[in-house]
Amino acid sequence: MLVSRILRLSRHRRSVSGCRWFLPQCHRHDHFFILPSSSGDSALKVFGCREAYTWSLPTLYAPRRNIHHQGSSMVEDDQLDPFSLVADELSRIATRLRAMVVAEVPKLTSAAEYFFKTGAEGKRFRPAVLLLMATALNVRIPQPTSVSIGDRSAAEAELRFRQQRLAEITEMIHVASLLHDDVLDDADTRRGIGSVNFVMGNKVAVLAGDFLISRACVALAALNNWEVLTLMSAVAKDLITGETMQMTSTADQHYSMDYYMQKTYYKTASLLSHGCKSIAILADHTAEVALLAFEYGRNLGLAFQLIDDVLDFTGTSTSLGKGSLSDIRHGIITAPILYAMEEFPQLRAVLDQGLDKPENIEVALEYLGKSNGIQRARELAAKHAYLAVSAINSLPETEDEEVRKSRRALVDLTQIVLTRNK
Repeated sequence: MLVSRILRLSRHRRSVSGCRWFLPQCHRHDHFFILPSSSGDSALKVFGCREAYTWSLPTLYAPRRNIHHQGSSMVEDDQLDPFSLVADELSRIATRLRAMVVAEVPKLTSAAEYFFKTGAEGKRFRPAVLLLMATALNVRIPQPTSVSIGDRSAAEAELRFRQQRLAEITEMIHVASLLHDDVLDDADTRRGIGSVNFVMGNKVAVLAGDFLISRACVALAALNNWEVLTLMSAVAKDLITGETMQMTSTADQHYSMDYYMQKTYYKTASLLSHGCKSIAILADHTAEVALLAFEYGRNLGLAFQLIDDVLDFTGTSTSLGKGSLSDIRHGIITAPILYAMEEFPQLRAVLDQGLDKPENIEVALEYLGKSNGIQRARELAAKHAYLAVSAINSLPETEDEEVRKSRRALVDLTQIVLTRNK
């Protein structure tokens, strides 16, 4: 009852109809998060796009007919199903993943393949993003006439296979992080089924996660690309850093939006951003294109986690695959509560008393229901989705229909992230 009341209040507390964003305004918004690029180039390069998708909040939150600009042409279409564009490849990747996680010890195999089994594997969101990015960057470069069509086709097939392998690596790292997170959070469910630590114990779950990381490292080395190896190795560091930040924060850091966004980048967005950039590097794209791929993954990842934090309050155990209110019950303070604290500073005193007491959780939720916390978290997610779209708009122009379709799919993925309920 209380959660449904929070959702109703969040919908009616503030009217946002007609509000439009432009990038300079986004940059000035409180708590708007822009991480400097590791390449040294300014992330603001993304702002120099040729066209812009100017969305109002209502169109971000509801199904729409998209208008996609490419050069001087305009294409109007119904929203694509991004996953259908790469469904065949995702199926092959799922089969290879199940083969890659077989270990010599049967129990370790059972644990490692737990979330790779048919029915428990989810939508394979991250591999889908990387495969769509691979096609979105597939701008044809004129080849010397001395290069035969057969040689060119073989080279393209080899590149695509390497990019598929990178998608597999990304998924293995992601699942490993889930296994470790569930142990740290003492979770008993994941994706609607019992978590590995709940079913097989913490030690087996930790070892299964370690095993997946080791298999991912072997696959990374086989790509024989030092820059990609360095980038994807940084993801492991970021995952550990983010989890440590969550466990060891001081009182002031615990209630800091900047700290929360930095932690969110490390825990969620780093994998997507480095994965997308690695896709570009495998295809020998320029540093500028690689940066745009990085920016898309980073902002999509941040938007994804912000919506996940909202759904922890507004979703259900069935749709989320985990207990509703799980974050706050574990004392994890996320964007909706942080925004509620800005409106009601007295909420901090309640949080300081500890969220292990049910009565304190009830009071915190009452404050959240009276605030604009959920709405503001959605708005921040929408602004990061806008930056993700801007990165796609800034990619080199192309007349290749498959490339354009994948770019539209990447744009549509941002809306799917914003409007999902699980």
